[in-house]
Amino acid sequence: MRAAATRVARLAVAGGLTAYILWKSHPREVLATAAGMDWGPVVVAIVLVLLDRALMAYRWVVLLYTLEPVDRPPRRDILRVFFVSTFLGSFLPSVGGDAVRAYGIAKLRMRIGDAVASVFMDRMLGIASLLVMALVGLALARELAGNWIILGSLSAAAAACLVTLFLVFSRRAPVTISAVLTRLPAAVQHAGHGLLEAIQRYAAHHARLAKVLVCSIAVQALRILQAYYLGRGLGIEAPASTYFAFLPLILLVMLLPVTINGFGTGQAAFVWFFARAGVAAAPAFALSLLFIGLGVIGNLPGGILYALGDDAPGKRASL
Repeated sequence: MRAAATRVARLAVAGGLTAYILWKSHPREVLATAAGMDWGPVVVAIVLVLLDRALMAYRWVVLLYTLEPVDRPPRRDILRVFFVSTFLGSFLPSVGGDAVRAYGIAKLRMRIGDAVASVFMDRMLGIASLLVMALVGLALARELAGNWIILGSLSAAAAACLVTLFLVFSRRAPVTISAVLTRLPAAVQHAGHGLLEAIQRYAAHHARLAKVLVCSIAVQALRILQAYYLGRGLGIEAPASTYFAFLPLILLVMLLPVTINGFGTGQAAFVWFFARAGVAAAPAFALSLLFIGLGVIGNLPGGILYALGDDAPGKRASL
């Protein structure tokens, strides 16, 4: 009941906030902007989103390949789980796709701790890359440094990264986690210790972690370029530097777990940030919808795999 209530609340926030921002942006002007869209730059953005999904899949493979071959599934099955989970994650809160991915890979005879640890590290390195790009964006738009929402998002991302560093590299982590787990049921204690052990195995793989971080930064750069080309298609004249300044900060706001897939928060963030660059509300709102819609297009390969079901040729496991 609590989960259902939370889901309804997020949908209500997403719908209400999106409707309010649309009303403030004047629906007729938004439609007129979308109707005059130039499809050339939009096609470039579609190619870029497919590239970023391929790069995201590659970085997860790199993390899983820290395990011995007997402890991980074949690459083909790993990729299927990744793309299907990204598709299903389009309709879930920000961490919903991660939960689906961890569950799917664990069903392929992987240890649960290793499955969850791989998804956790992938997510946290993604947040670290977004934090790096957001700090660059803040350096380009210093007048935003006093905004409490931006500072709160940056602080939350930095805190998450620090906790991850502690869990991976600190020798005190097992002692601290054990002290917390002792108050919980035995089954939870066992699962917690197994997860921490799996996470700390990554401490011996500095080169792979660095490679995944670089790939994650490249993914963020591709997302910024996607927004830039979508903006070009809508006739927004802002230079690429504006997108590099604003998009990482917008993406941080969209990660807030208060709506579904960034709806509502994304519209508010796009309109608010791009107003600082002199962009009218209508094209900024249209850009926000196109950007989220582009993400769904990038997840469609997973939808195709999901639709094929258990009888797909060469398929060995399902979610």
